[in-house]
Amino acid sequence: MTSTTIPESFADLLDWDTKSFAHVATIGPDGAPQNNPVWFDWDGEHLKFSLTTGRQKYRNLRADSRVSLSILDPADPYRYLEVRGELVEIEPDPNIDFISRMAKKYIGKDRYPWHREGDERVVMKVKPVKTTGMG
Repeated sequence: MTSTTIPESFADLLDWDTKSFAHVATIGPDGAPQNNPVWFDWDGEHLKFSLTTGRQKYRNLRADSRVSLSILDPADPYRYLEVRGELVEIEPDPNIDFISRMAKKYIGKDRYPWHREGDERVVMKVKPVKTTGMG
């Protein structure tokens, strides 16, 4: 299965109640891939996740907007959706509203508990370009 949009058969992985993690892969300055899981949100058009501006992943995406997100079904590890996309916008999150919303979704906390003084948070907005999946 290949598509340029989120296939209906995988839309449940993006639902608020599913609590799937997205493993985000970017390309580092030496050309090597860098990958780690993040909390994410889907607004119907963009996949969104939070980063601090001091992170390597933030620097990678500033230099190369191509990104891949692999979203595994928490109920069935043999079912997944891969979204290849492009970073289209970086939104400031000075009051940590977005990451706090993610904390509510994933861990039931009203405020993101691991915020450190001096961290500058942003929301990365990714437009899907190509999707593939299994299961």
